[in-house]
Parts: sequence; C-alpha cells; structure tokens
Amino acid sequence: MEKKILDRRRAGLLMPIFSLPGKYGIGSFSKEARAFADFLKEAGQSYWQILPLGPTGYGDSPYQSFSTFAGNPYFIDLEQLQEEGYLSEEDCTELAESSESQIDYGMLYEKRYPILKKAMDCFFEKLETEAGQEEKKAFQDFCEKNSFWLSSYARFMEGKLPYPKEFHEACQYFFQKQWLSLKAYVNSLGIQLIGDIPIYVSLDSSDVMDNPSLFQLEGGRPKAVAGCPPDAFAENGQLWGNPLYDWEKHKETGYAWWISRMKHCFTLYDVVRVDHFRGFDEYYSIPYGDENAKRGHWEKGPGMDLFHALRKALGEQAVIAEDLGYVTESVKKLVEDSGFPGMKLLEFAFDSRESGDYRPNTWTENTVCYTGTHDNQVLKDWFLEIEDADRQMAADYVGKTVEELLAMDYVDFFIKLTLNSRSNTAIIPYQDYCHKGKEARVNKPSVLGCNWSYRFQKEDFTKEMAEKVRAFCEESKRI
Repeated sequence: MEKKILDRRRAGLLMPIFSLPGKYGIGSFSKEARAFADFLKEAGQSYWQILPLGPTGYGDSPYQSFSTFAGNPYFIDLEQLQEEGYLSEEDCTELAESSESQIDYGMLYEKRYPILKKAMDCFFEKLETEAGQEEKKAFQDFCEKNSFWLSSYARFMEGKLPYPKEFHEACQYFFQKQWLSLKAYVNSLGIQLIGDIPIYVSLDSSDVMDNPSLFQLEGGRPKAVAGCPPDAFAENGQLWGNPLYDWEKHKETGYAWWISRMKHCFTLYDVVRVDHFRGFDEYYSIPYGDENAKRGHWEKGPGMDLFHALRKALGEQAVIAEDLGYVTESVKKLVEDSGFPGMKLLEFAFDSRESGDYRPNTWTENTVCYTGTHDNQVLKDWFLEIEDADRQMAADYVGKTVEELLAMDYVDFFIKLTLNSRSNTAIIPYQDYCHKGKEARVNKPSVLGCNWSYRFQKEDFTKEMAEKVRAFCEESKRI
C-alpha cells in the first residue's frame, strides 16, 4: 500500500513566498515561484513549506492577519496581470525590479495597492464585454463558493483601505486563481505544499467581527488574551494579544467554524502545520490590558473533541502539530492521540538547562525535524551565539571538540545530523543550505520591525546548490 504523506522518508525546504526573488518588491506567485518549484524537483525535494498567506497588518506578521480565510494581495503576480491585459509594464515602473534583499512594506503599501486598483478596474470593465463573459462567470462562481467569508471580509477591508468592496473581492479572486495555478504546477512535479496557520486569529480581523460569540469578548473587547508564561527565555512571558476562543460555544456549534477553516486550508495546501498546538490541550489566559504575561493562568482547551469533529467532517488529513517549547504530559498525550506528527528542532536539542530527552537520537519516525524554523536564528550564527555550555553539549554529543566544530563546516555537519535522524520528514530552511548569516533571519520573536522581510536573489538558486541539496538527501536516504 502506498504510504501517506508524511509517512515516507522524505525532505523539503522552508521558503516563504515573500522571500522569493523577482520583480516588484516582494516574492509573489510569479515565474520565480515556478522556477523555485523546478529547483525543488532538481534537488530531489518532496515538500515546499511556506508561511501563512493571509493579508497582514501592523508589524507585517503573517501570524497576525486580517482574515484566516483571505490571501495577501501583495502575492498577486503583477506580470500575470500584464499578460492578461489588466496592466501595462509602464503601470508597474514604480515597483521595478530591485536588488534589495529586504522588503520595504511601507513602499508596498503606498505603491502596490494603487497598481492593483488600476488592474481591478480594468478587470471589471472587461466583465461587461462579450469577451469577458467566461471570466465573469468564473468570478461569480468564486464569490458564491466563498460567500461564507468573502463578502464580510471585503466590507471589513473597506475600513482599512480606501477602495470599494468589489476591489477586495476581485483581489481575492486573483489571489486564489494564481495560487491554485501555482499549486497545480508544484504538485505536477511530485512536490507537496505545506501550509501554515496560527492557532489564533487577530483581534483586528473579519473573523472576530463576523463571529464575536465564538470568542471571549465583553462589550466588543477581549476578557483575556493569548500568550505564553514567563520562562528562561522571556522573564515577562509573551503577550500575543489575540482574543481567546470560547470553546464551549464552538462545541455547541459542532466546531463548525473550525471545520470551515480547515476545509478551506485543504483547498490551498496538501499539508497544514498548526502553530501552537498545545493551545488545544491548555491555553494561557492573560487579563486584557496587562502589560506582560506574568498574571496569566492556564485554562482547559477542547482536546480530542475538536479533532474527532474535524475527522468526522473532513476525513483523514495531513496535519503537523507544532508542539515546540515546554510540553506537558497531557500535551504529549494529545499529540499522540491525534496521530499527527510533532516537530523537532536541532537548535533546541542542545540546551544545557534542559534534560537530555530532546537529542536527535530520541526523535521518532512520526515527527517532522528542522534545523530551525522562521523564528530561529540561522544555523550559521546559532552555533556562534549560543552559550558556551550549550556549544560544549553539542560537541560532546557528536564526539568532537568545540574547536574542531568551529574549524570545520559545522553548518553542513548539523544539516546532515538533522537529515540523518529517524524523523520521516525533514524540512531545512534554505538559508542554512546557503550558509546565510544573521541578515537572513526571517523573524525575531517579540521584536517589532525588521522581520518578515528577507529575500533571496536569483543567484542563490544554482545548479550546484541543487546538486548539493540532492546529495545530502540521497546520503540520508530521503530520495
């Protein structure tokens, strides 16, 4: 019998859409995205993992979106709009190709939306012509199929951008049209797409506006908000500020909102990574208005009740449970009962303050391993920045001295250590294969600004790099 996705010994790369090279200031669903898919195929990869695709607000974080169902209009490929006759190349000159490796979100906000507005105006003009009737039906079908979120999202966005409701609906039409076309191309190469969703939604979102009864609100304001308690890494804890779910209300509806959310995800992705999975077991509740997370406390989550409902409605689906950080026995049991693979990070394996049960030799087959994720330092600088005791622990584990590791190519050494683990699935951030430095870090948690902005350049994707990645994966029997 053919093994399921994530049950086979395979490998993939972590590459956010916004980090792709190309014209017009940010990575998009462009020819460069297809070129990256070709690169994955050449490199023998089975997975392309991305970050959440939702429209972002203040702070530019894909984990704080205006909607859990909508897509980010920045990812719409302007060249495709040119090819379809909705824009000219001259319309896009202000966003012309740049060699900058960092995204300027302020510039995008000022210049990209007016260009999209011009394209959408042209689109609606075409729909009124005889030549546009097929496209008109496709747009109408899209709006009807997504009516459970689209219209309210468009009304919500009217208050964010000075453009009419139809503009926001049309942007979502082109977003999904282009994304599904890209996904079909990626899948045709034998590559699966791993999407990513935050467990929570933003307070400033159409999700909360549409469904206030599903959240712990009082007078339109949160009673409490999400975060994490103080620990060795953050003395004040983490205050995320997301509204918390009213899980009793969700249960009364048969978890209908979650079923709709996950069903939508599986139209966009082959596999879904759910961030902060432990929140389904217990969630940390912080009084609204507090300046930090110190006064928070744990509350019970829905547990397997939610996943039984999802399975009944959607059948078996490929999910990755992000179970990083401090994991209690009850969280471990929830992950085990769900059957979903959890996550393992090499950069978390050598912490002298923790017990030794996280070393790579303890990782089981039903896990997805990484050198690090979007929230971690790149591997090259991680080994230089960790405490001396942690560096010594890593050296002792691999049977070398710290000096020997520093003198050798330790980046590739640790990548191979990760790939050679027992985990069925191994995902490596492409920054690590390229030996990028700290400038290539995607996100530094709890630090506002300079995040979510790193972009690769076309010269980073060479035949030699594809051969290197393939060789590493062949050696670890992942091809």
